[in-house]
Amino acid sequence: MYQFVQAPFLYSELEEGKFQSLLLAEKQIVVLKKKEQLFAFAATCPHAGAHFCDAWLDASDRLVCPLHKYRFDLSNGRNTSGEGYKLKIYPTKIEENTIFIGIW
Repeated sequence: MYQFVQAPFLYSELEEGKFQSLLLAEKQIVVLKKKEQLFAFAATCPHAGAHFCDAWLDASDRLVCPLHKYRFDLSNGRNTSGEGYKLKIYPTKIEENTIFIGIW
């Protein structure tokens, strides 16, 4: 089971489409605001450890690893380019502009 922890910035402070890295409860996490949705995921690729702050989104809004171009679905962490890796996804909620991320 996870516990929701408050992020050190507000939802309104996030720029659309820009990756924001943070350390929360000893976990390195990246958050992304995209089309009024908030995504939180592990800061490094599960394959070779490339940092996702250097990543980008493809035309289908999949996260693309900057090192080997592996692609991940941000809604479930599934590797969509077929290599079999899974990205750790953290649940999020927003309450009165405050971001909470579920940590386990």
